[in-house]
Amino acid sequence: MEPMAHLGVGIGWRPEIAEAVERLPDLDWVEVVAENICPGHLPASLLRLRERGVRVVPHGVSLGLGGADRPDAERLAALGERAVALGAPLVSEHIAFVRTSSPELEAGHLLPVPRTRDALDVLCENVRIAQDALPVPLALENIAALLRYPGEELTEAQFLTELVERTGVRLLIDVANLHTNRVNRGEDPAAVLDAIPLEALAYVHVAGGVQRGGVWHDTHAHPVPPVVWEVLAELRRRVDPPGVLLERDDDFPPDAELAAELSRIRAVSAGGAPLPAPLPRGGPGPAAAERAGDTGAARVRVGLEQGALLSALVAGTPVPEGFDGRRVRVQSRALAAKRAGVVARLAPELREILGGEEAYLEAFLGYARHRPMTAGYRRDALNFAEHLLIRDLPADPAARRRLTTWWRDRSGARPPRRVVRWARALAGRAA
Repeated sequence: MEPMAHLGVGIGWRPEIAEAVERLPDLDWVEVVAENICPGHLPASLLRLRERGVRVVPHGVSLGLGGADRPDAERLAALGERAVALGAPLVSEHIAFVRTSSPELEAGHLLPVPRTRDALDVLCENVRIAQDALPVPLALENIAALLRYPGEELTEAQFLTELVERTGVRLLIDVANLHTNRVNRGEDPAAVLDAIPLEALAYVHVAGGVQRGGVWHDTHAHPVPPVVWEVLAELRRRVDPPGVLLERDDDFPPDAELAAELSRIRAVSAGGAPLPAPLPRGGPGPAAAERAGDTGAARVRVGLEQGALLSALVAGTPVPEGFDGRRVRVQSRALAAKRAGVVARLAPELREILGGEEAYLEAFLGYARHRPMTAGYRRDALNFAEHLLIRDLPADPAARRRLTTWWRDRSGARPPRRVVRWARALAGRAA
């Protein structure tokens, strides 16, 4: 494995703060959500940053490499196209699953994989498939977890270490996620940093969050708290990271606050730590040889476990045995709230028609409780509007007329007649 390219200090590029990002002093690089850009029509802001010599790294969120199915070839090709279009030195993704094929469900967010031998075998094969398809090196991020699977066989550090040994993949270490897992899973970030192969480190994420009801939520919508800065300092005492990036996805602060957090990253990153030796070249290590073979049976077992969990999270089915029911409910609400937020950004008129944020969120959570997303967020917005119209909502006739017009303009069809709405409502109650 070649030594990782030096990235420096960067920030997650988002359309809402594109101008602010361009104004930041001494910016070395940015990371962009891969699925949010089109290779043939790159945002002008990104083009201007590239002209200044600012590197751009695509960060994928939809591959689901930790899922039971093999990676989708079209999604892999799309991620590779973005890497080429941006001239990126690498791409990154997550150690997570985002969908299941049986039942066919979408999480709409990143969910943790079980730390079991089966899940590791499946992940390693999926990573190798992705590496063969991508034109640049791949880095994988540890994710924040709200819950724990029953029967886990490996620690976070063991899981990450063997993943690197068997695939040679790079690591993207999110120090905020290490803190999240300290609160939610009782894992010591320092112990994880001591045990993982930091020579495989590609770069680091830093982000904010908030603790509610004894659970840490990795919101990316709050300032970076002192506890996360401490974890970054712990990492810096062990290694000089090739890059450190600030993530902010919502509730964007003034320019000065973003610049101050980047300055804090530079200050923490200035501490002294030796550069680790590059990973040795060569084929897979002993762990890979021992575990190589057909993953078909492991995929079935992982698929059953992930399918039962995702169904409980997004379709209201019973919580699978061995899971903490309270944590599953917290995760379920978090997924629905995130889904509501994305739909609101795509269709802000719905929030206005329903009378504001509180009424919109209440209505959407009621809709989402037993209506999993299966065809993307734009279809989800249309389904939500139809769900309301079927139930003769909103109660105000003028608002309902506005919703009817909105639905008709975007669906290309007339809203269902009253008798059809009644029939669908009765069918829904029976289900």
